[in-house]
Amino acid sequence: MTTMTTDGVTAASGATREGFWADYGRAWTRTPGSAIYLLTVFVLAMVSVSLLASLFWTGVGLLVVIVGLPIVVGTLYVARGFGLADRGLLRLTGLPPIAEPEWNRDKPGTGGFWMTLTRPIRNAHYWLYLVHGMIVNPVISTISFVLTTVWLSVGLGGLTYWIWGGFIPRDNGGDWGRYVADALPWMFGGWSAWAVEVTLYLIAGIVFTFTMPWVLGGLARGHHAVAQGMLGRWRSDDLAAEVRAEAAARGAAVHAEDVALRRLERDIHDGPQQRLVRLQLDLAALERRAESGDADAAAELAREARGHAKAALDELRALSSGVAPPLLQDRGLAAALSAVAATTPLVVHTDIDPAIDVVTSPEVARTVYFVVAELFTNVVKHSGASAVTLKAALRSSVSGAPSMLDVWVVDNGRGGASYVAGHGLEGLRERVAGLRGMLVVDSPAGGPTSIGAHVPLTPVAS
Repeated sequence: MTTMTTDGVTAASGATREGFWADYGRAWTRTPGSAIYLLTVFVLAMVSVSLLASLFWTGVGLLVVIVGLPIVVGTLYVARGFGLADRGLLRLTGLPPIAEPEWNRDKPGTGGFWMTLTRPIRNAHYWLYLVHGMIVNPVISTISFVLTTVWLSVGLGGLTYWIWGGFIPRDNGGDWGRYVADALPWMFGGWSAWAVEVTLYLIAGIVFTFTMPWVLGGLARGHHAVAQGMLGRWRSDDLAAEVRAEAAARGAAVHAEDVALRRLERDIHDGPQQRLVRLQLDLAALERRAESGDADAAAELAREARGHAKAALDELRALSSGVAPPLLQDRGLAAALSAVAATTPLVVHTDIDPAIDVVTSPEVARTVYFVVAELFTNVVKHSGASAVTLKAALRSSVSGAPSMLDVWVVDNGRGGASYVAGHGLEGLRERVAGLRGMLVVDSPAGGPTSIGAHVPLTPVAS
């Protein structure tokens, strides 16, 4: 029992030592980049404080004569540039990159000269960048520059003093090693002044060099923490971007729905409505023939009327398939997509994940069904293809939960498909954008054509 405990303690101690040296080695790999950053950012800070202070206070002083406003706005843009440069230099330290802030929070369609001119003034990020470049960064950069210079000079200079120290003039009290030897005879008794100097410099160089990764790394992390808070992205930026994306998606959905309704209205007017009008005329003529006793003519009109009624019914069924397919509601998206593939007069290869029915909301399922049905119609009418592949799969997020539905329709036709305003693919793109998704078209001349609809999954209503 005692032996096992001792072995366990020994193994734990060994693992701790190995972990320490591994961490220390990784810290050393980041040290050169941190040193370059800490020295360079000081120069950047001195330039920024000089330029920003001059521009800003000049602009403030001239605000009474309007020309000061553009100067202040220009100063904010310059401050943004210095902040971006600082964030770029921070990449040298090996620390995580800082996310870009949201520079434009204005609602779409609210532009204009004065709105555009005053946008930086109304955005707090610009002012934080100004404070960072004009006050905060110069202060912390000065402190970090001094400490970095001390650690680099003492560490590297102490280790190499025995090489270059002999070239230093020693007149006028410069031979300080003799005074140290005289003051500490119990430690340096009998040592030469040169030996004392080399030893003390070497000890200092070892200590400063050994601690350099921690000191320079800590200074770099301090700069990174300040930049993260003042130059980075806020949670409110994500919310503002989310609101704009929702507004854009809603606008695309409304426009797509309006286009679909207008097309349905046109199709009904040009198809079933005309046939029903003709049917009404045929029935009126049939009534007159029946009253006159002309049985043969009445039978002929009845046959024509039946043909028009059947054609109108077929057209109504075709139009209703783009409104509310019963199979989609009854059996789910996977079965509905399989049915679309089965009714296509081409060789169709399907690869449909049945799990899409579990995680797909009715809105997503309906849109994806319509998109796939329209794509298959386009393939049959325009592509000249002999075969088509339909694939529907789920894409997982970092957490492992399904987050995206990917649907691909690939045909071996002539290619050349593209977005045209007011036509099929553009309408499909707007439908998909209404769910904050994306339609990707890859259709070089000569084929093949590959069209993918990528739709974020939304929670299924319980």
